[in-house]
Amino acid sequence: MVTTPPARRRLTPARMAPRDVARVGAAGLRTRPTRALLAALGIAIGIAAMVAVVGISSSSREQLDRRLAALGTNLLTVAPGRNTQGQDAKLPPEAEAMISRIGPVTAVSATGAIRYVRVYRSDRIPRVETNGLTVLAARTSLPPTIGASLRRGAWLNGRTGRYPAAVLGALAAERLGIGRPSPQVAILVGGERFTVIGVLDEVALAPELDTAVLIGWEVAADLFRFDGRATTVYTRSRDSRVEAVHAVLAATANPESPGEVDVSRPSDVLAARRAADLALNGLLLGLGGVALLVGGVGVANTMVISVLERRAEIGLRRSLGATRGQIRTQFLAEALLLSTLGGVGGVLLGIAVTGGYATYQDWPTVVPAWATAGALGATLLIGGVAGLYPAIRAARLSPTEALAVTG
Repeated sequence: MVTTPPARRRLTPARMAPRDVARVGAAGLRTRPTRALLAALGIAIGIAAMVAVVGISSSSREQLDRRLAALGTNLLTVAPGRNTQGQDAKLPPEAEAMISRIGPVTAVSATGAIRYVRVYRSDRIPRVETNGLTVLAARTSLPPTIGASLRRGAWLNGRTGRYPAAVLGALAAERLGIGRPSPQVAILVGGERFTVIGVLDEVALAPELDTAVLIGWEVAADLFRFDGRATTVYTRSRDSRVEAVHAVLAATANPESPGEVDVSRPSDVLAARRAADLALNGLLLGLGGVALLVGGVGVANTMVISVLERRAEIGLRRSLGATRGQIRTQFLAEALLLSTLGGVGGVLLGIAVTGGYATYQDWPTVVPAWATAGALGATLLIGGVAGLYPAIRAARLSPTEALAVTG
C-alpha cells in the first residue's frame, strides 16, 4: 500500500502587535536618551515656532476683532480730496448739515485742521522741536461718534469750547510730557496759552487724533482765523445701510464736485494692516518650516547612526527569525516615536509662548485647533520620511553580514 506523505505546512512569521511595535521602537530611544532628546529638540523648535507664529497672529486678530466689534464697523469718514488742478480741495461749510440729513446716518461729528499753528510745552522749547503735532478744531460730539474715551480729565463742552482749553491725544500727551491734566498745566498753541483739560486714550478707528491737540471750534475761529470748514467728517450709520450711505456720501457732502471728496472706512485700513500681518506671518511660518526641516535631518542622522551602531542587534534578530518587514517596522516606529516626542513638546512649547505673549499684551489666547493638528501631522510626516531610508537600510542587512561586521 502506497501512502502519500503529508503536505508540508508553510511557515509564516508571526505578526507583531501594535503594542509590541511600540515597545521595540521605544527600546532604541531608552538606550540612547541624550541623542534621542537632542534629535527631538530639533523637531520641537520648528514645531514651537510654527505654533507660536500662528497662535500669536490669531490672538492679535481676535483682539482686533473684539475692538472692532466694541467700536463698531459702521464708521465712515469724509475728507476733501484733490481738484482738477491737482490742488487740495475743500468741503463746503454746510457739508456736516447735509450729511446729517441722510436717513440711515445716526451721528455726525467733525474736526477741522488749523494749519501753520505749532504746539510747544513752554516758551523755553526751541522753535524747531514741534514734536510733529497737529492742531484740530473739534466738535463737542466727537468722542461718542468715533468711539474715543478719555484717559484723564474732561472733554470740550459748550463752555470750554469758547475758551483756550485743549484736549490732547494719547501720543501728543506723551510727547509733551503731560501725564495728568489740571488747571495748572498749560501748553502754547500758536503762541497762545491753553489749559490742558483732558487726555484721550488711543483711538483705534481714528489714529490721526493720537498726535493731535484738540481745541474748541469757536476759539479756533477767534484766535487762529479758522474758516469753520471741516477737514474730516465722521459719520455713524445703521449697520445694515453702511454700503448705501457710503455710496451717496461724496455727492451729499459736495453736490457740485463729488469727485473732490474722499470717503473711507477706517476698519478697511485695519483690515489692510491685518493682511500685511498675514504676509509677515507667512514669512515667519517659512522660517519655522526651515527649522522643522533641520529637525527632520537631525532625526534622519540619528536613525542612520543608530542602524550602524546596532548591526549586531539586527543580525541577531534576523538569525532568530525576524523578517525584513519586522526590522523595517522597528526602525520606522522608532523614528515616528522620536518625531512624535518632539512634536508634542513643540506644540506645548508653542502654546506656552503664545499664552505668555498674549498675557503680556493683554490679548485673548487663541491657538487654532488646525495649527496643533497640522503641527502634529507635520511631525509624523517628517519622522516617516526621515526614518524611511534608515529603516530600509536596516532591513536589507543580512544576518551573516551584520554579525560578521561586529564579530
